Amino acid sequence: MGQFDGKAALVTGGTRGIGKAIAMRLARDGANVAINYSRSKESADAAVADLQALGVEAFALQCNVGDREAVFEMVKQVGERFGRIDILVNSAARGLERPRAAIDSLPKHLHHTMDVNVFGPWFAAQAAVKYMAEGSAIISLLSPGSDRYLPKYAPVGVSKGALESLSMYLAVELAPRGIRVNCVSAGLVAETDGVRMLDQDMVGDYETKVPAGRHVLPTDVADAVAFLASDQAKMIVGQVLLVDGGYSLLGTI
Repeated sequence: MGQFDGKAALVTGGTRGIGKAIAMRLARDGANVAINYSRSKESADAAVADLQALGVEAFALQCNVGDREAVFEMVKQVGERFGRIDILVNSAARGLERPRAAIDSLPKHLHHTMDVNVFGPWFAAQAAVKYMAEGSAIISLLSPGSDRYLPKYAPVGVSKGALESLSMYLAVELAPRGIRVNCVSAGLVAETDGVRMLDQDMVGDYETKVPAGRHVLPTDVADAVAFLASDQAKMIVGQVLLVDGGYSLLGTI
């Protein structure tokens, strides 16, 4: 018996990396899972097969999460197919593919990043609450770059800061309905596309400094999300759970 048996989850950006790890973690605990993808149907089909191999119902939906009408239609399909949405995980993100400093960023860079990283979770929450009962959870993924400076990270950092603020407002507004809203902020996460785009000497230096002795893995983030989605977290509301192996305690970039 899994802790999420009979429950339904929607994980945006759930076809690879952190998003897929989260989807797999929820499925291992019994949740039926819908995942969202932007472009690669091949990756989506492979992820669905991996989820179904765990014995749960799973399917994928293509959607640009920055498009309000598309997000509402996606959530409607998930809600009608499962009859409910107990867990919404906002994992889809963009911006790291073109690292930029704030002074060098053009308006279009911030607009495109904000559409996915802020408006996507906003639209998804607005649409999903129709299918969420008391005890449901909304969890968004943040980044330490939302409240501290990271080089060439401005569009992503600004968008994640806005998402943190949005989550606070949603948490207060939805708590009376028994819907918990929280965030997970992960440090540098190994085995992800974002890390592969970074300077590898910097990545190696980061790992040597982490007090826990290694990089955060996608499964570490998934475990944190599963906890916040569980009944054990029923009185955790509007919080940011930092998963970075203690790196932020060092006061260094």
